[in-house]
Amino acid sequence: MKRGSIVANRSAGLLLFRWRGGILEVFLVHPGGPFWAKKDLGTWSIPKGEYSNGEDALTTARREFEEETGIRPKGKLIPLIDIEQRSGKLVKAWAFEGDCDPSKLHSNTFTMEWPKKSGMMREFPEIDRGAWFPIPVARTKLLASQIGFLDQLVAKLDMRTNP
Repeated sequence: MKRGSIVANRSAGLLLFRWRGGILEVFLVHPGGPFWAKKDLGTWSIPKGEYSNGEDALTTARREFEEETGIRPKGKLIPLIDIEQRSGKLVKAWAFEGDCDPSKLHSNTFTMEWPKKSGMMREFPEIDRGAWFPIPVARTKLLASQIGFLDQLVAKLDMRTNP
């Protein structure tokens, strides 16, 4: 389905990971805005966004990561297999190793009417926070449809360290 030049059913994102004391951790982001404010389990995501016809998915993934976190992604990318979310959206993703301080997260914003039907427009961050989670905890925080990215990352890292 197309809306203008955006293909609504495609997104691209990056999964940042690090090792802390031999434990694999991933960096996830929590959506901003009033709807998500009090929700936690099963609501976090990898930084990602929709991309336009003719736009390179990896270019989108890099741009969206930086827009949503304020962090410029650097490092070798590990391609992950696309995952279809419950909404039907196909998400392309790459993983990369790095580090960041979640307290320095700086997200782009969006505007919406809030409270609903009030006529007042308010601005909210697209991402209100980010955090590092070990894989078992990340499984509880992440959208169920994106858990496959964690499985793929673990499998790829095991192959790299245990040929």
